[in-house]
Amino acid sequence: MDDQHQHDRALAADDEPQFERLWPAGEALSAAQIVAGFGLWERPQRTPPRPHVLLNMIATADGHATLGGRSGALSGPADRALFHALRSAVDAVLVGAGTVRAERYGRIIADAATRALRRRSALSEEPLACIVSGRMRLDTDIPLLAQPAARVAILTASDASLPATQAHVDYIRAPRGGQLDLRAALAALAERFSVRTLLCEGGPHLAYQLLADGLLDELFLTLSPKLLGEKGAGGDALGIIAGGELQPPAELQLLAVLRSDSQLFLRYGMLPRAGAEDT
Repeated sequence: MDDQHQHDRALAADDEPQFERLWPAGEALSAAQIVAGFGLWERPQRTPPRPHVLLNMIATADGHATLGGRSGALSGPADRALFHALRSAVDAVLVGAGTVRAERYGRIIADAATRALRRRSALSEEPLACIVSGRMRLDTDIPLLAQPAARVAILTASDASLPATQAHVDYIRAPRGGQLDLRAALAALAERFSVRTLLCEGGPHLAYQLLADGLLDELFLTLSPKLLGEKGAGGDALGIIAGGELQPPAELQLLAVLRSDSQLFLRYGMLPRAGAEDT
């Protein structure tokens, strides 16, 4: 069986959740087939000034992004399938240190078949795991850092380094006024690691920083069929964006609507914001 037939077979696995394409309308597809249609596997001929940045988030129907302090409690089989399919097609995954701790991040691509597919597509076996830790307040007992095969880049404003870990760790130090210069850090990801597509998985404060700095290109939003009310278990529940009010508000362009059971999946493009710097 040649590589293309293996690729098609992998995309059409019978046990994958199916997504009904509501808009644009079309036949039901698996998460892998949906992501293949987005063109994320394609790579530009040259490295751009900064990566193309995607944000993947989940929220309840009344707008909360966590339950008991974790987003995973809102998820379902279809959302998890799309989560892993998006990871499979990008150069790097970006996440805040708080989310890494709360969700106990492990290996980015656990499935051997997916790693083999990436190799056949001339990608690294796994996306670069990028952790934003402005002041290096990062626990070393995170499962990701215990993976010898993991490649990790820590984006920080600090001069500090972690103790030795099993993972291979690089540092992108981009201080500006005592804070992380996220724009400069993303530019360094593109220059040093040839990162062209970057998938951000939160949390809400990192999502706000990307938006405020004009660094976000697309939003993938899963609407979980749950209602939490004013507070989630364990305290106040955050929305998908936290940290301040965007002035002017970010404007979105709807690109696709999918459904699996009672979950809705929305894909948006970001429209330019007046006064927001971008490259």
